[in-house]
Amino acid sequence: MDRIAGRARLEWWANEATCLERYAVDITATADPADTWWAAGRHAEALDAPQREGWDFLMEMDPYFSLALPGEEKPSLFVRVSEAQDGTLTLTEALDGKDGSVDFTFDLP
Repeated sequence: MDRIAGRARLEWWANEATCLERYAVDITATADPADTWWAAGRHAEALDAPQREGWDFLMEMDPYFSLALPGEEKPSLFVRVSEAQDGTLTLTEALDGKDGSVDFTFDLP
């Protein structure tokens, strides 16, 4: 079983050219012999009110992020993120064919 621990980065991309937000996270990632991959962690620093609002909005819209593992400059994995009430993040590799695209309609006044 392979394990990586350290500071990583979650990025939420609106499209190929627009990254809406980046979040530093401290994670422990594990891969078993069958190449099943998962990670658990927390935000590296507590989110302030505007950051929390943005995080909650992105999570509600689409909880899929690109993940740059510790020591990587660019993201190498696409993950689904869930957050427990205590702030613990669970990341699972997106293997279900999800491409990260979302259809969202804004009502403008």
